[in-house]
Amino acid sequence: MMNEYDLIGIDPGLKSTGYGIISIKRKKIFYKASGKITTNPNDYESERLREIFQGLNEIVIKFKPYQAVVEKIFVNVNASSTLALGQARGVAIAALAGHQIEIHELTPLEIKKSVVGTGKANKKQVQFMVKELLHLHRAPESDASDALACAIAWHNKVKFQ
Repeated sequence: MMNEYDLIGIDPGLKSTGYGIISIKRKKIFYKASGKITTNPNDYESERLREIFQGLNEIVIKFKPYQAVVEKIFVNVNASSTLALGQARGVAIAALAGHQIEIHELTPLEIKKSVVGTGKANKKQVQFMVKELLHLHRAPESDASDALACAIAWHNKVKFQ
């Protein structure tokens, strides 16, 4: 593993796909960028998936991350929500894979446990810990924060192996 590289975390969703990029330098983490790709709920699903794909392509071209980590799907009570999430996740993985980026996956439970210390952490707790761990003035919004948490959790997993 390289001594310095950038890692992108992805929190997939059809409505909004969060991304967070951290720089790893000598096993320490630094905030680089974060945000979300928001789609219009009135558009056809195919158009929304294209927007996610295109948005992630642009982000990867701009920041050139070395590795990626994508949050794994959990099954919702609502089957159509689970399907939409799966499609957004697949498009995100395809966009990353198109750039030959090494892709890893973590479950929401693994991410929360790594970043907050408990797998039952809520969104506010995750946002607070992301803010603290990355020394930010304020917590990023939810989707971006979840994506950064994903990246931080992967870094923690690799660092302690």
